[in-house]
Amino acid sequence: MADDYILNEHNKEEFPPAHTAEHLLNQVMIRLFGCERSYNAHIERKKSKMSFYLDHKPTRQEEKEIEREMLRLIDEDLPVTFEFVRRDEIPAGVKLDRLPDEASETLRLVRIGDFDVCPCIGKHVRSTGQIGRFEMLGTNWDEHERSFRVRFKIIAP
Repeated sequence: MADDYILNEHNKEEFPPAHTAEHLLNQVMIRLFGCERSYNAHIERKKSKMSFYLDHKPTRQEEKEIEREMLRLIDEDLPVTFEFVRRDEIPAGVKLDRLPDEASETLRLVRIGDFDVCPCIGKHVRSTGQIGRFEMLGTNWDEHERSFRVRFKIIAP
């Protein structure tokens, strides 16, 4: 089916488990803190980091809740599916403000169960159970920027 659509060129070679975990962590942060998706992400096979603008520094308990929720979602083995839609058919709540100006008229939406949906052309696992184990390595808070960085790694199953 993907051959029927002309999508944007993609210049990254993602590690699918970590890239799929990136989608999950974005939605976990949105739900726990009411923030936007990460404004800066560096996702790699060995170690990854994502930064979010928040209204407060998360407590240790909130940090543990992030990790618990990620582990729960991975364990839930949610299906990861794709859907091709035209820009004028984008579901409510899906933001396109981060797409490049040259993005195609047809977009690929990535859905993780009923938990997350966003436009993406990267590689993903088939279900969250294939991600492996999410391990939070640490966090940093920048009071001036109101920025919270999460460092993590994915340990393959």
